[in-house]
Amino acid sequence: MTAPKALDAPHQPPRLFGADYRIATFGILLVVTLVAFEGMSVGVVMPDVARDLDALDLYGLSFSAFLVSSLFANVVAGLFADRRGFAVPFVVGLALFVTGMALAGAANTSVLFLSARAVQGLGAGASFVALLVMIARVYPVDMRPKAFAAVSAAWVVPSMVGPAIAGSVAGQWGWRYVFYGIIPLVVPALLMLLPSLKRSAAAEQLPDGPRSRPLAMTLAAAAAACGAGVLLHGVDRLHQAPVMGVAETVVGLAFLLYGLYRLLPPGALRFARGLPTTVLMRGFLSATFFGVNSFIPLALQEVKGFGVREAGIALTTGALGWSAGSYLQSRQAGEPHLRIRFAASCVTVGVLLALLAVLPGVTGWVAVPAWIVAGLGMGVGMATVSVTTLKQSPENEQGANSAALNVTDMLGSALAIGAGGALVNLVGHAPSQIATGFLVICLLMAVVGGSGAVLAGRMR
Repeated sequence: MTAPKALDAPHQPPRLFGADYRIATFGILLVVTLVAFEGMSVGVVMPDVARDLDALDLYGLSFSAFLVSSLFANVVAGLFADRRGFAVPFVVGLALFVTGMALAGAANTSVLFLSARAVQGLGAGASFVALLVMIARVYPVDMRPKAFAAVSAAWVVPSMVGPAIAGSVAGQWGWRYVFYGIIPLVVPALLMLLPSLKRSAAAEQLPDGPRSRPLAMTLAAAAAACGAGVLLHGVDRLHQAPVMGVAETVVGLAFLLYGLYRLLPPGALRFARGLPTTVLMRGFLSATFFGVNSFIPLALQEVKGFGVREAGIALTTGALGWSAGSYLQSRQAGEPHLRIRFAASCVTVGVLLALLAVLPGVTGWVAVPAWIVAGLGMGVGMATVSVTTLKQSPENEQGANSAALNVTDMLGSALAIGAGGALVNLVGHAPSQIATGFLVICLLMAVVGGSGAVLAGRMR
């Protein structure tokens, strides 16, 4: 009788929280949790910020400033990650994020607050695209769906308790401490990711990809970010100065299209099959969901008389659906394009149900089941798009395509929220007018979501 050989031992597949990946997984999830908490907190306290700084006209732009600056940072960070690794963009991104949080808490004018939101966006954009590349480089292919499911699940706790905590902090000490309170939590996340960051610094440099020219890509990112900013500013001014508003809109759109032509995979603007359409699906999902999500607290508070904490519950419940959808995605059931079609349909149905919340005689609490359905679609869709994009990308283009993914994500959200803010300004700020604006926003975003469901077949 011979001793059992090592080959006879049962194979133990790698696990996210196994010895080899435990610290990296905890670090990634903590960073995502902080970004998620910031996003949920800002959504809840923004009505208070707008009133305190006399900036209700800038309600939509405060979100868009964050998203547009993230767009630029995504591209630069993705480019650097492909050429030199993800460590530097991740650390710089976290530093900018912390700086932006401190500036937002200290802001005493609307201009300073918008500037702080832009700095936050630079930090969040750089660190998040670095996280995507980190997942691609640290985890083997068969672990990535579980990793993205865990990333989506990391939104659950801040989404469930974040609005309540933010509302309590804002009520007790003021909205400024909602921003200050996140800053100290960045340190443990950075410490947990140090081993992975050192691995990135020591990694072998990959050959340049087709979209790795630093100057050309940086200029394209600047054109897209500036174009989106000018476009949103122009749309926001249409109700005050129609001629200048139209001129800014046209110029901004031209710069934006030029930048996107360079930044996105070839054929994306014509929905070419495969990777180009896969990347664009992220934008359709984000525009549909966040184009409504950002205005739910405003609508419930101004139209239905909800308090800050009550309005935050609707956003909280969306996280439950998001978590369930992310788990379903991790099971990898069905073809990716079918999962995205299902996801876009769920988000569209959720948006149409949400518009009922501002109708006379209908309780605002209908937003709760509506946002569970929408969250389910986002949980399935966002992770599926990320996994599919990495699978369709050569290794030396993972950073560029991760950046392109986030560009469409941020741009879809920014344009939808900016257009929604402009619509609210155009219709008016009285409760009945906000209700009308919210109804129109929901209908427009439902059209976007339905279009995404139809175009999902071109991911094949």
